[in-house]
Amino acid sequence: MSAKRIQQIERRIARIKEELQTMGPMRPGSLTRQYKDPENSAGAYWQISYTRQMKSRTEYVRKEWVTEVRKQIATHKRFKRLIDQWVHLGIEHSQLTMQIAKTKSTK
Repeated sequence: MSAKRIQQIERRIARIKEELQTMGPMRPGSLTRQYKDPENSAGAYWQISYTRQMKSRTEYVRKEWVTEVRKQIATHKRFKRLIDQWVHLGIEHSQLTMQIAKTKSTK
């Protein structure tokens, strides 16, 4: 059973690597609409906020770039999910490999 699971893990990791290679531009953060006068909802503008290397950053985003920035943020979220899956599978792979080696050495 464990050897079969290891093969499944290796195939899934290979698919994750393929997906990562096809990813386009990405950036972290969240895109929000802000107002210069929030009480009257006047003076709307877009901004992206993110933390990188333990520094918080906020940047203005032009209206014509909002769609592209949303795509980049979605790509980054997908990237993070794939990396998390890869790490999780890598840990499971390592544990199973050690378990198989242990059972072989005790025989």
